Amino acid sequence: MRTYEMVLVVQPGFDEDGLDAFISGLTAMIADAGGQIVDIEHMGRRRLAYPIKKTTEGHYVLLHANMENAALSEVDRRLKLSEDVLRYLTIRMDELMEPAPAEEATEEAPEGAEEAEAVEEEENVDADQLAAELADELAEDAPEA
Repeated sequence: MRTYEMVLVVQPGFDEDGLDAFISGLTAMIADAGGQIVDIEHMGRRRLAYPIKKTTEGHYVLLHANMENAALSEVDRRLKLSEDVLRYLTIRMDELMEPAPAEEATEEAPEGAEEAEAVEEEENVDADQLAAELADELAEDAPEA
């Protein structure tokens, strides 16, 4: 058996009891097809990015299930025929994935930073050198008292 993740967008007209009845029917449908539910999460009622069947909101349901490919085909066929499901997406999971840990920030300088520092130091040296030369010229040109 393979693990699948399914996300469904269900009609917004359901109240809590109606949505629970829909989810239990979905669970029974998967069990009848030979699969088993690992996890179900009701993600709440949310606004859709664009209208679907003249509807601007929907209940999002996330579920993980173990089933064979033939069972997935039957569940897929039934979801297509269901008037209560606006959209759904099924993804095959190799394993239930754990979120990846965030990468730690490093204190390394970006590429080219060393060159930029060298050019900046060179410009500072040139500016100091020019100031010294200008001061010498002014001292030579100044009238002696």
